Amino acid sequence: MTTRARSFDAAAALYHASRPGYPDALFDAVEELAGLSLRGARVADVGAGTGIASALLHARGARVLAVEPGDGMAAEFRRAHPAIPLVRGDGDRLPLASGSVDLLTYAQAWHWTDPSRSVPEARRVLRPGGALALWWNDMDLSVPWIAEQDARIAALFRAAPGVPPREDPEELGATTREVRWSRRIPLDAHLSNLASHSAFLLLGEPGTREFVDAERARLRERFPDGMVDEDYVVTLRVAVV
Repeated sequence: MTTRARSFDAAAALYHASRPGYPDALFDAVEELAGLSLRGARVADVGAGTGIASALLHARGARVLAVEPGDGMAAEFRRAHPAIPLVRGDGDRLPLASGSVDLLTYAQAWHWTDPSRSVPEARRVLRPGGALALWWNDMDLSVPWIAEQDARIAALFRAAPGVPPREDPEELGATTREVRWSRRIPLDAHLSNLASHSAFLLLGEPGTREFVDAERARLRERFPDGMVDEDYVVTLRVAVV
């Protein structure tokens, strides 16, 4: 795992408190594209982090086993979700028996794997006819204020604006679906979400605080009531193997 991936361990509590969840429509789409019901399904949620997706899959009736490599994230997961079993490992070396799961999920986590290893591992642990589901929850760049903020973040890190590149398991013939949703949250919660991303965690507290303070001033003008309307696009890819 990279230093950037491991950066979440020191900020697991912030990650758990600040990151958005996922809409019901996402899990409806997973069921449709995977051709299975989550209720009773054996699901391994890989790169589970603090359990945001694992808990929602569990609430839909899935028999969830979380897989997480990071010490801090695993500790926060166990604190927040003691009823959901968790094992240590990552997508390149899954600690799972062959043919043991109906559905393998990666919520915001596939890009931390090496597809030359994680694709064969997915094939190995899925039962025949099982499915691999990958998704990413991104702010909707078609919304002007979100695109403007994204450009400022890109300038700060000297990176191209937009979502980071992701290697898809093209050889599995995945089907793609977009799910749009929104939430209304306090301004400070929006800023905490920003600060929980790996680029800011590696930037360090002084640089992050400077950027966040400037964003707070900008967004107070746009959202004078102190509540931010966030719009998201979840990109879902499902492959039946």
